[in-house]
Amino acid sequence: MKLRGLNRIAAPAVSAAAVAALALYMSLNVHGVHAFDGQSGQLHILKDCSAFTGPNTAYCTIVSSSLAQIPIGVIGNPSAGSLVVYDQPGNNWAGMLDSNVVLYIGVGDWAAGRCTLNPDGNTGLCTFSDGVGRLAGFSARVNVTYAPTARDPYLYAWNGSYTFNSLPPR
Repeated sequence: MKLRGLNRIAAPAVSAAAVAALALYMSLNVHGVHAFDGQSGQLHILKDCSAFTGPNTAYCTIVSSSLAQIPIGVIGNPSAGSLVVYDQPGNNWAGMLDSNVVLYIGVGDWAAGRCTLNPDGNTGLCTFSDGVGRLAGFSARVNVTYAPTARDPYLYAWNGSYTFNSLPPR
């Protein structure tokens, strides 16, 4: 008997809290405010590029990330976790790799950018200007360096800064 009374009190309270949370989320989304708006800091990523074998398989798997919005992926499984996908891997200018890139977290969660590597292929620069989903408003500038280890000779490091900017009104 006492539990029935508790259910009559708790159920409406839980329902009201759920409705309020949903309303707040919808309100923030409609007005272009992102949960990560104003967040900024240093970005440190390691990516394994063992799958980067040419124009048909031009992606690297994120294996370490300092940013929660960019989770790690699974090497050899491009459908599991974060990837860096190169749109123009064969685009070389003066011996430099120069390509549009997509930082792909999952369906509906990605950021667009560009990477250019020096002729040695071991150093360069990547920039990201915006994204969608969890990466909406994301921008970053990272230096690229070759960072092999005895266990993984295909590692590259991205070190730089990132921000999440306000989204424009819809």
